[in-house]
Amino acid sequence: MVVRRVVPDIRTTAMAESRAFYVRLGLVEVMDLGWVVTLASPTHPTAQVTLSTADATADVVPDLTIEVDDVDAAHDAMVAAGATIRHTLRDEEWGVRRFFVEDPSGRVVNVVAHR
Repeated sequence: MVVRRVVPDIRTTAMAESRAFYVRLGLVEVMDLGWVVTLASPTHPTAQVTLSTADATADVVPDLTIEVDDVDAAHDAMVAAGATIRHTLRDEEWGVRRFFVEDPSGRVVNVVAHR
């Protein structure tokens, strides 16, 4: 399994202000679904920050996103290890396949692959 990027997910109740803050640091918007916005470095596009007010299909906002090349293999590895799955493996309407898993510290990790 190949990790393509790791992105911190920041929960916010002040989306506009948070977006403006990170734009002032040199990031540019690369995705906006309303409830989630991703900002990236214009010169290193895998250097990203995601801002979320909620999650469209899950009852929890993740703390971290790890994009992998094979999300099904990642899911199988986590299930085999007995990890707590917080959001079932599924295809989302915005073009990703993902699941959420809880790490040993209780952080929720969004494991994702683009379709």
